[in-house]
Amino acid sequence: MSETKKSWNENEAILHSLQDDILVTNTDGIILKVSEATGGIYNVKSEDMVGKSVYDLEREGIFTPILTPLVLKERKKITLVQTSKDGKKLLVTGIPVFHENGELVRIVSYSHDVTELLNMKKYLEDMEDQMERVKSELEILRSRHYYSEGIIATSDEMKRVLQIALQVAEVDVNVLLLGESGVGKSHIAKFIHNKSQRKGGPFIEVNCGAIPESLFEAEFFGYEPGSFTGADRKGKVGLAELAEGGTLFLDEIGELSQPNQVKILKFIQEKQFYRVGGTKQRKVDFRVLAATNRDLEMAVENREFRQDLFFRLNVVPITIPPLRERTSDIITMIDYFVGYFCEKYQRRRTLDGGVIHQLLIQDWKGNVRELMNLIERLIVTSSRQLIEMENLPGRYIKHSGDLSEFDREGQSLKDVLEAVEEQVLKKARQQYKTTTIMARNLGISQPSVVRKMKKYSIR
Repeated sequence: MSETKKSWNENEAILHSLQDDILVTNTDGIILKVSEATGGIYNVKSEDMVGKSVYDLEREGIFTPILTPLVLKERKKITLVQTSKDGKKLLVTGIPVFHENGELVRIVSYSHDVTELLNMKKYLEDMEDQMERVKSELEILRSRHYYSEGIIATSDEMKRVLQIALQVAEVDVNVLLLGESGVGKSHIAKFIHNKSQRKGGPFIEVNCGAIPESLFEAEFFGYEPGSFTGADRKGKVGLAELAEGGTLFLDEIGELSQPNQVKILKFIQEKQFYRVGGTKQRKVDFRVLAATNRDLEMAVENREFRQDLFFRLNVVPITIPPLRERTSDIITMIDYFVGYFCEKYQRRRTLDGGVIHQLLIQDWKGNVRELMNLIERLIVTSSRQLIEMENLPGRYIKHSGDLSEFDREGQSLKDVLEAVEEQVLKKARQQYKTTTIMARNLGISQPSVVRKMKKYSIR
């Protein structure tokens, strides 16, 4: 008897000497034995746990989930992560103890506090996500060529655009940039970003019209490894995620399909998303700028564009006028592009007065982009230093009576521009009855016609 008691005491001593949480229950979940360390882990007294049911302790919130029913069901060793009342994360293992006749009679469990390990794991996952974003952002920047010219704003029209852009840059308000293709909407978007508090963050441009509809979700939100056939085995960070801390510029937003409009609206509203094939919700802090050359109000009326998305984007609309409505910018742009491309291609080229005149009277349906491309073409293809009329493509040569023989000797380019503009307006005034008809035929707005007529005292 004394030997049995001595042996029992030795077992108790061994049990309590362990630093780990050791807990023994019967098949009904009643706690029979605990180590002294157990109470400290669960923030209760160890002796108070003896005789209690693990089911009752779970209901009281002491720990969850419990292992007992799982071990009873599987009749084998089970390991899971348990959460204590004070938020600790415990890696708990339950082991079945069988009688010699094969009957399961006891369940022994032990645990390790892995709170710090799980926190470290989350930290490493977050760092891995951040590094992945930075890596993808660098790859995008390497694959794109950004033209680095400043915005040219000689005209009053463009000066007003820049003034509004400066005002909205100070606050994280959604901006919708409107205007024809090639007017410089993306440059205005970058201007707003660079003048905002987010200038230290990324500027991520998404051309909504260039991404195939079937690939849009994967490209925009990214995807997890193996989420679909042909996917990168490492997965991919989406463009939306790359905008963290910066500006997300949705160019050609009017080209989005209806299903993708719904996804973009939800993303802008909630600023959180799931990667394709993923279950982890991701949050992004960004500012939205959007641009389109479509009449979105008309698209809303025709049910081609969602009204709720339109109102979400159209908080501050900025309309960038076409090049034909800001002719005073053309001469400055000509000078700039000639200098830029001469330096780029190591050429010395100048434009003949007749060539300059022809450039001033064009419609420029492709706007700034068309003018820039033509100047680059002239610099590259001309064989002589002076670029003359014969170097111009045929469709850029217009005949306009006495204006085609305009003499600019001894005058600055600005004077030439204003003189040409004045003569064009005078001729239009003689030909058309109202300023509205003049505007339609000159390809500018009616207020611009009235303002320019006042400038040159044309009645």
